[in-house]
Amino acid sequence: MDDNRGAGDFGSRVKCALGIVVINFRTAALVKNCLASLGPQLEANDARAAIVDNFSNDGSAEEIAEWLLTGELWKSRVFLIRSPSNEGFSGGNNIGINAFDAAHILLLNSDTLARSGALKSLLDASARETDAGILAPRLEDVDGTPQISCFRFHSPLSEFLSAAETAPLDRLFSFAVVPMPVSDAPIACDWASFACVLLKREALDDVGRMDDGYFMYFEDADYCRSLKKMGWRVVYEPAARVVHLRGGSSPVKSSMKARKRPPGYYYAARTRYFRKAYGPFGLYAANLMWLAGRGVARARSLFGKPAPALCENQGKDQWTNWLAPLGDRRAPR
Repeated sequence: MDDNRGAGDFGSRVKCALGIVVINFRTAALVKNCLASLGPQLEANDARAAIVDNFSNDGSAEEIAEWLLTGELWKSRVFLIRSPSNEGFSGGNNIGINAFDAAHILLLNSDTLARSGALKSLLDASARETDAGILAPRLEDVDGTPQISCFRFHSPLSEFLSAAETAPLDRLFSFAVVPMPVSDAPIACDWASFACVLLKREALDDVGRMDDGYFMYFEDADYCRSLKKMGWRVVYEPAARVVHLRGGSSPVKSSMKARKRPPGYYYAARTRYFRKAYGPFGLYAANLMWLAGRGVARARSLFGKPAPALCENQGKDQWTNWLAPLGDRRAPR
């Protein structure tokens, strides 16, 4: 099936036990490898997969459509939805979510590869953890090295710690450090990376769709915050293993690692998150705490430890949308 659907046009929904949503934005090779890793697991779990092309406009949607017509039988369980515009991460996933009538929805980045049995392990965990609205797998490198994928919520205090980058402060305020250590056992967390998460239909019905006021980034933390307010938990299930080829579907993290300037939508998302989570003065509190932390980092130079480098224009860009925190998501045109 090859559909052309916008954000509000979903027609009849596909019935199955598990609906899988994979977004394509000019990543045809990644999408094909991702689906190939899932293919053998689809029928056994009564799963169907929707590839949402986020208006790639580069021929990748056509390439994927042709690929789906050839080869393995499991491809009959996969269909392509073409969005007439680039709706970003939240909007693209909402299109896919609304295409299914399913007890569970799996959101999956195109830069992932599901290990054998990953789907069943997540579904088994969902049956066991009755109050978990989201189940997150162990994300790992190709060689099996685990990745940090469970987190505490961002807060003004966490912004202070992030800017200070001072180990004694991290130990003192460990409850506010955003990344959580990798666990070998199931644990609850505030939020998990949406590179791969399993959502229960009941939780989706309670919380609603993702906030498409985010173009990309922070929408996962925001959604988990809304979910927890409704009484649901976020649970990490390490028995389910998924390879995450970090940065394959977005260049932002690699740019930040190289201290380059991230796109405007990153900072617009950050602003939106702090406004929604901490009220009208949330962004001011976060940025002032970040400045205080930066002051601590710079003071370390007195002891021969230079302050860590910032991304280009970071101090200014963090005030993006400060007059209208819930405004323009700064999506690329």
